[in-house]
Amino acid sequence: MPNAYQSEIGTILSLRRYPVKSMGGEKLSEAQVGSDGLVGDRSYAISDPSDGKVATAKNPRKWPTLFACHANYVRLGDSKTFPPVRITLPDGTTVTSEHRDLNQVLSQALNREVQLLATEQGTVKGVQSLLPPSWTARSEEYWPDIEGGDHQETVTDFALPTGTFFDAARVHLLTTATLQALHDAYPQGRFDVQRFRPNLVIDPISGTTGFAEQAWIGQTLAFGDEVRLRIIGPCGRCVMTTLPQGNLPKDPGILRTALQRNQGNVGVYATVIQGGTIGEGDHVRLIPS
Repeated sequence: MPNAYQSEIGTILSLRRYPVKSMGGEKLSEAQVGSDGLVGDRSYAISDPSDGKVATAKNPRKWPTLFACHANYVRLGDSKTFPPVRITLPDGTTVTSEHRDLNQVLSQALNREVQLLATEQGTVKGVQSLLPPSWTARSEEYWPDIEGGDHQETVTDFALPTGTFFDAARVHLLTTATLQALHDAYPQGRFDVQRFRPNLVIDPISGTTGFAEQAWIGQTLAFGDEVRLRIIGPCGRCVMTTLPQGNLPKDPGILRTALQRNQGNVGVYATVIQGGTIGEGDHVRLIPS
């Protein structure tokens, strides 16, 4: 329960989960939070058997249609096992992780041989798929020629946190104040939440402007009555934010603006201090250190 020493900083505007890494996800009204973030988030991923790399839209030249796929769970699961995941392919075809010829269907849709992998929390019937807790997956990132980036016109290789399909931390938070600040700097750009793939979108209290969540780094936030997250650092953005998806056009100006205005950071990363249930409209409070 909140106390007099906790200050309210906003409310949860929306919750989002991405069952398959780098595919479109699902918007939730309520979610369970465990030690690995929102239960079911990034529990699955596509892998290229030829090099063992995990597929990501961070390398759109290799995976040009990955962002056009969407994933959602067939039914709700608990924190120990997950239900089948349903994948909607670019042509509108749907397939579940229990499909007998799943990998063949995915390979045809993505124009290269692939397989669907799962963490220990995920389940895929009929394929060798589980990611051991001790195994570190690797992926790739393409850096466009945009001033301010760490590289230009280069593809780099990076390791994912051991036993997971996350790029970095387990939870990504973003405020509407940050989206507004970026839009103010580049009005013709469409700074839609969909471009940035956060788990939690926070609507800060009235009068909050600028990159509000940067001030929370190093602090602990309370969400509703149960969940506690520690904000550990800024979320550096990549080429994914510039890619077309849905009705959003390709726009390099999105990443360029983030680099110019906030060193490429859009939102913050968090780790879970205490899990529980969160939902849209929950109050967010800052817990003094």
